[in-house]
Amino acid sequence: MEVGVFFFILIGFTAINIAYYIFLSKVGFSQIDEPLGDSHKAVSVIICSKNEQENLKILIPKLLKQNHSNFELILINDASHDDTRYVIEEFMTQDKRIKMVHVVNNENFWGNKKYALTLGIKKAVNDSLVFIDADCVPNSTEWLAIMAKHLTIEKSIVLGYGGYQNVKKSLLNALIRFETGFTAIQYFSYAMRGNPYMGVGRNLAYTATQFYKVGGFISHMKVLGGDDDLFVNQVATSKNTAVSLNETSFTYSMPKTSWPAWWNQKKRHVNTANHYKKSHKLLLGFFYLTQIGFLISSVLALLFENNWMIPSVIIILRYLVFWIVVGKGLARFRESDIIIIIPFLEILLVGTQFALFIENIIHPPKQWK
Repeated sequence: MEVGVFFFILIGFTAINIAYYIFLSKVGFSQIDEPLGDSHKAVSVIICSKNEQENLKILIPKLLKQNHSNFELILINDASHDDTRYVIEEFMTQDKRIKMVHVVNNENFWGNKKYALTLGIKKAVNDSLVFIDADCVPNSTEWLAIMAKHLTIEKSIVLGYGGYQNVKKSLLNALIRFETGFTAIQYFSYAMRGNPYMGVGRNLAYTATQFYKVGGFISHMKVLGGDDDLFVNQVATSKNTAVSLNETSFTYSMPKTSWPAWWNQKKRHVNTANHYKKSHKLLLGFFYLTQIGFLISSVLALLFENNWMIPSVIIILRYLVFWIVVGKGLARFRESDIIIIIPFLEILLVGTQFALFIENIIHPPKQWK
């Protein structure tokens, strides 16, 4: 049966997509290994807080209840104009493990989260540093112990999963959780295959030795954002990076609840990704282009091929692999409820990512908020 050029283009993009999804299968199909390090080594937990008075009232008690015998909390008040400072001071009177760093903006580092984090890291007395955002909560009382246990002599960086809470009957929430889960499947799989390229500050650990060895954030201090992913992109290697797939080590935070708020957040993330190593930008950009190529060639093949059933088989095959691999990964991250609609969410995400890229060029973000 005769087939046209669109069919062969579709075959090409499908083959690349399937190969990539097989590459990403490490997250969903790998066995969870128990970390080998000391789960009760001295640890400094660092939280950067900018106008987070209400979130800290929720987070701090949960951190103080962590099943870990030797840790301190470094709470950074990053030039807040609410009562963040006074909330921290009140908790300090209740627990001696809490220390505060009060940051005042200066003209060189105005609104720069990396400057605030650097001051917090300098305040820490322990080499093992674990980071969580102020609007997050640990998934269990074992979070800190497991993240710390992954830090060993060989492993100076630990990538954790930072997810978002489930908001029922919300398309935006489903999209946010899909994007977060799929991104995690990507960077976890890359790390597990020896090519780490990013992590998230909502759940991340590294040693102070590693931080000072590369001069901290100095190489990208002027870049808005990237205190987590740009730092990991700079220093992570196949030998010094571990991942934590144990669900008790996950963290969760409340996602944005309006499209404009989420849009502004993603603009900053897209801008940061432009500063990744060239090899990582090429790999991630190439796959994104093949996603677009698959979607466009699918439509063209269905419209213009003589027999629509032939391209339909190829499209179904691609989505079957996509469903299995990405679905298994999302299930590991406890995002099973959105698996049924992930083909639709993929199309929506690809479209929004393209629009975000264009808008970020026209209106780049100015300041961390």
